[in-house]
Amino acid sequence: MTTELPLATEFPPATQAEWRKLVDAALKGASFDKKLVTQTYDGLRVEPLYPRAAGASPIAGRVPGTAWALMQRVDHPDPAAANKQALDDLMNGATGLTVVMAGSVSANGYGLDASAATIERVFKDIELDAGITIDFNLSPPTRLAAQHFAALVKSRKIAPASVGLRASLNPIGGFAATGTAPRPWSDVSRNFSGLVRELADQGFAGPFAVADGRIVHNAGGSEAQELSFAIAGAVEYLRALEASGLPLEAARGMIYFRLAADADEFITIAKFRALRKLWARVEEACGLTPKPTYVAAETAWRMMTKRDADVNMLRMTLAVAAAGLGGADSIVALPHTAPFGLPDAFARRVARNTQLILLEESNLAKVADPAAGSGAIEGLTSKFCAAAWVQFQEIEAAGGCWAALERRVIQRNVAGVRAEREKAVARRKDAITGTSDYPNLGEKTAKVLDVAPAAPPKESAVAVTTEALPRIRLAEPFERLRDASDRMLMKTGARPKLFLATLGTLPDFTARAMFAKNFYEAGGIETPGHDGFKDQAEMVAAFKKSGAKIACLCSSDKIYAVEAVAAAKALTAAGAIVHLAGRPGELEAALTEAGAKTFVFMGCDVVATLQAAHDILGAK
Repeated sequence: MTTELPLATEFPPATQAEWRKLVDAALKGASFDKKLVTQTYDGLRVEPLYPRAAGASPIAGRVPGTAWALMQRVDHPDPAAANKQALDDLMNGATGLTVVMAGSVSANGYGLDASAATIERVFKDIELDAGITIDFNLSPPTRLAAQHFAALVKSRKIAPASVGLRASLNPIGGFAATGTAPRPWSDVSRNFSGLVRELADQGFAGPFAVADGRIVHNAGGSEAQELSFAIAGAVEYLRALEASGLPLEAARGMIYFRLAADADEFITIAKFRALRKLWARVEEACGLTPKPTYVAAETAWRMMTKRDADVNMLRMTLAVAAAGLGGADSIVALPHTAPFGLPDAFARRVARNTQLILLEESNLAKVADPAAGSGAIEGLTSKFCAAAWVQFQEIEAAGGCWAALERRVIQRNVAGVRAEREKAVARRKDAITGTSDYPNLGEKTAKVLDVAPAAPPKESAVAVTTEALPRIRLAEPFERLRDASDRMLMKTGARPKLFLATLGTLPDFTARAMFAKNFYEAGGIETPGHDGFKDQAEMVAAFKKSGAKIACLCSSDKIYAVEAVAAAKALTAAGAIVHLAGRPGELEAALTEAGAKTFVFMGCDVVATLQAAHDILGAK
């Protein structure tokens, strides 16, 4: 018989003070906060190391050990084709369908109309009481789709309680996304309550009303803004249902949530956990004993790209894993080609199989709240709760979620964060792999179905207007530059081009030449590489032969100190508009006098620099 000793007993216990001492030595005088501490867009501090959270216990959510519902979008505008999509998904592992109606938040120019005939055709041959989840994504003009579905269930003589219907009634979300409403909230809330009670009275178990944070996330909002909007919307619905005569205990069972899942896994896990804690706090304030609420997830639209679209698969995988670990009850994975148009069968299969692998092979759903006790995630969860609650109180002080939208309180706050995000993307502080970083000018365009997008349906009457929250993708500024490059290629047979004016030997210039190549090709500007030049005269001759208008000096600081000024003068004399890769430091005045126009370095405004280069190179 042998005794096994834990490996840790062979080493002395480590302390955070000892770790910090080693870190300070490695930093060599650099600022700990600037190098290792980050902040969220809510201004929340994220430390590089956390101790185990004391006394933490799992957050009540999805039933421990059970899989989340694997939802697949049904969004083909042809009901027969949509039905084929749905049947294929259900036969190949999906356990739920998200029926996307035209004009809904994530329809992307596609989706179904709300007629009774369409609903009947979409669900042809689908066993509605077979344990699958049906989650509608409605728009204001298609809100009657849920009623048509209820009529379909009745016509098939199926017990409504056996159908997993999530009706997605969300007039506040529709108002936020479109900026229009057919009637004021006093009327809308009564109609909303009537629809919810109608479904409940027919025997459906619910929930039916969704508080959808995706709308804020799509607009570039922060985690606390998304959470506060969802909680404020749910509270507004709770009040409306109570005013209609429904007891609070029953009313809360009519409401569920939907959040966006992003590729930052720790942020996403903490956000989903924070939502449950926030809603439990609302329930307590209402005098109710908290119960687990239903939380749906959809992978984030704003993280998707049209360039190097296969990288979207990686982002999607991270987002699905984070939502699952964060306790989502159902997850929709947007196919990786969604920004290009209507995804084909391959893209849909990848989206479906991503979830299947995480569920069946990685077993991510087997542990209840696996993040419980993690100092980092528990800390983020608590901070998101505190920040979201403050913003929720601001919305309440404005008169509730609808009134805050009318007064543009929510829109102004989201716009401020969106501007910060766009600035960070433009400076590549928030890198987008395959787009702002590591671009591939030779990539192939993703394939999608040959179905043209259509204009979304509109309300027949509009009585209330406000500023709509936009739906953005963060990669769009770089994509516009790449699109201009593609147009130039089609028109002239060549892309805009830049000459790399390398100084010294390969070891001297390789690092900055690679940086410059990555920098300019993110805007579709070709930067042909080479092995260097024996002297300045050969470099200038190569520039003249290249036909380029812009030359970017690339080398080490040591070589710059000796050769950069003279090289800038020579290139300028040869007709070049001179850029330099790196910060100029003490050489800035001399380089500028020698003709250098632009300095490109980590943290500069990449989008503005590339746009200026496009203007010079004639890429439109």
